[in-house]
Parts: sequence; C-alpha cells; structure tokens
Amino acid sequence: MKTSAVIDDPTTTSRTHIDRGDARVAGWAALGAGVTTVALIALYFVYSGPPPASNVLTRSLLTLIMLALLSVFGVAFGRLLPVDGHGRRSLPGQLALVSLFTYVAVILFATSLEAGTPLWQPHASLDPTTDGPLAAAMALAHGPIAHLWIAMFLAGFASAAGASGLSRLVPRWAVRGCVSVAVINVLAIPSMYFGMDATDFYAVNGWGADALVGLITMVWVGLVGLGILRSGPARSLTAG
Repeated sequence: MKTSAVIDDPTTTSRTHIDRGDARVAGWAALGAGVTTVALIALYFVYSGPPPASNVLTRSLLTLIMLALLSVFGVAFGRLLPVDGHGRRSLPGQLALVSLFTYVAVILFATSLEAGTPLWQPHASLDPTTDGPLAAAMALAHGPIAHLWIAMFLAGFASAAGASGLSRLVPRWAVRGCVSVAVINVLAIPSMYFGMDATDFYAVNGWGADALVGLITMVWVGLVGLGILRSGPARSLTAG
C-alpha cells in the first residue's frame, strides 16, 4: 500500500502530496545517473589518441543508461511537484521538467552521432569527438546547448523545490548548490567561440568547458539524489 505525506503550503492554495515511493525512485535515479557519469567521463581519458570502437560504444551505452535514469528522475520529480487548485504545476516546476527532457533528447541525438562513427568505420582510427563534420555538430550539442538547458533545469528545480512543500524533501544545501552549478553551466556557454581544440580548457569540446562542467553537473545531480534519499519523507518509507 502506498504511503504519502500531505504538506500544506501556507503561501498558496496548493497542497503537496509527497508519495514516499516516488521520492525514493527520484533519489535512486538521480544518484545512479551521477555514478554512471563518473564512469562515462573516465572512458574519455583512457586513450591519448583515437579510441577503439569498443571504447566509443561503451561510452554510448553508459550515456543511454544515464539518460534513462534522468528520465526516470524527471517523471518521479514531476509526480512530487505541488499543483494549485486548478491542477497546474508552478512555472519553475514546469520549466525544470521541460528543460530536463529537452536535454535528454538533445544528448540522445548527439550520442547517436558519436556511436555512428565506429559503427560506420569500426577499424578506422577515428575519434568521433574531433574527426569529421559530425564532431562539430556533437560539440555544440554536448556543449552550449546542453549547458543552457541543464542550467534552466537546475534553476527551475531549485526554485520549485525551495518555494514549496518540497523543502522537506530537498535539503537546503542541495537547492543552493543547484543555483551554483547552473551558473557554472551558463559560464560555459560562450565556449562556442573558442574553437575545437580538445586540449584547451575553454574550447567548445575542451576538457574544462565540456568534460569538467558536465562531470560537475551530473555528480551534483547524484548528490541531490542522495540528499533526497536521506530526507525525512523518503527515509520514512522503510521506517514505516
């Protein structure tokens, strides 16, 4: 039998129904996405030259798993958002959901382009992140486009979680951190003007503006998931 906590928000006419099962799904999915990303990013730095096809395809598989977990998190989080008397979610909450699912769609497309290179030429020494015209297309998707949409997600998430009854579910440190990580992503957007030398920190596909910012973002999503799992509403599912 499902259990839920009802929280009255005195500033609005809305009521927040925290389904503890949904809370735990959101927490585990976010934590899993963060852990998967750590393994994914590590694979990009295993080879100094063009990686073998197996490396690229494994990276693509881990990316698909990470995106699937983000989708699960988005659905569970959407079920936790408060609604007003007309059944509508808040603007920040809707912005967070739309931005997250758009981000997932963009990275799915970029991943298909990246995996396409070793599938097309499995024995060629090609690095799909730097070689060929598809690399330039992926750089924009993985870089500025991803940074902007994930920043909107984090800003919307922080606003929705901090201004509603979800403050019991999402710790304050997680809300503040989401704002900081959103700013970091915004600062990485202009990297599109700094070329495609992957050894450059601030290049559009550089190890700083692309890999490091992406790692920081997804590790933070994982920490947010951990914070949700350690919150009172989520933990009381097993306690009851």
